[in-house]
Amino acid sequence: MLKRTPLFEAHRSFNAKLVDFSGYEMPLQYKSIRDEHLAVRNQAGIFDVSHMGEVLIRGERALDVVQELTVNDASKLRPGKSQYSVMCRESGGIVDDLLVYCISEEEYLLVLNASNIEKDFNWILEVNKGRAEVSDISEEIALIAIQGPESAGIMEKLTRNKPGDIPMFEFRSMQVSDYDNILVSATGYTGETGFELYCNIRHVNVCDLWENIMVAGDVHGIMPCGLGARDTLRLEAGLALYGNDLTEDYTPLEAGLGWLVKWDKGDFKGKDAMLKQKKDGLSRKLCGFVMQDEKRIPRSEQQILSESGEVLGQVTSGGFSFVLNRGIAMGYIPTEHAEQGGKVSIRIRDKEFPSEVTRLPFYKRK
Repeated sequence: MLKRTPLFEAHRSFNAKLVDFSGYEMPLQYKSIRDEHLAVRNQAGIFDVSHMGEVLIRGERALDVVQELTVNDASKLRPGKSQYSVMCRESGGIVDDLLVYCISEEEYLLVLNASNIEKDFNWILEVNKGRAEVSDISEEIALIAIQGPESAGIMEKLTRNKPGDIPMFEFRSMQVSDYDNILVSATGYTGETGFELYCNIRHVNVCDLWENIMVAGDVHGIMPCGLGARDTLRLEAGLALYGNDLTEDYTPLEAGLGWLVKWDKGDFKGKDAMLKQKKDGLSRKLCGFVMQDEKRIPRSEQQILSESGEVLGQVTSGGFSFVLNRGIAMGYIPTEHAEQGGKVSIRIRDKEFPSEVTRLPFYKRK
């Protein structure tokens, strides 16, 4: 039996096409993926991301635990600030990518990928060793994302606060619509400005809140968006997806996330393995690829080949860019082939089609 988020009835009322995603019955799309994608790029879109996981780490040693778990430096956070980070095994392999929120000096909220909640929670407990109080509060939290250039204007109709003044990767607790103590975070997974609203379902009727956001956003062109547009948007923005582009087979250095790794913060899981990898040099890198034939759309697991026909790797994420109007992909290839502008091909239905190596992201907001 599939789980349902607290917003399930809202999706059904909008006639969403529902699919199984990480054990949840989630909207793939409402109208068309293209329309939803372009609404986020040009106006605004609203997403249900309540399937994401939330874990609280509390206590005098909470920061110690977060520091050992993650590669970024959580000691730089102050209450009201968050950071993107990665958890690794001792091998350097990526357990998950996540957001770390500093609620207070002794309380941190980790936001995890839906497919990894149980695995991540067990890893957190293993690293914690009883030093802090660790709680999985995923079932208590509904999460709504409002993304796009009109998102601040929409939010300001629903609150007396000024959410548009929140810097990126900061958050505030505020009243939104008729509901108090909603954590409003200037984060997202689309490449656009926007907000994520963390709602405790004991105190917030999230279907009512969703409807109020839709009403406030109507003149701004807001559109409900499903997993299809979420995937095309994040791919276009060069944002990696766990399970595809990020797995325990790859390290943050190979995945282009070396900028997250703060070597001088002290010990953390995977540090020694990554230091050795850094010293020895990377054998492979995650790269972007743009198809030369605009009709060809690459998909996951298709082979990436050199000009001489050597198999270099395979596509980890692929799809169509509605902004570039052509197929794009990400995948790992040997470092010597990873130079920008390099010529490769991608095998689609037993035929090879030319593609060019490019730096990520494919799209960057103006």
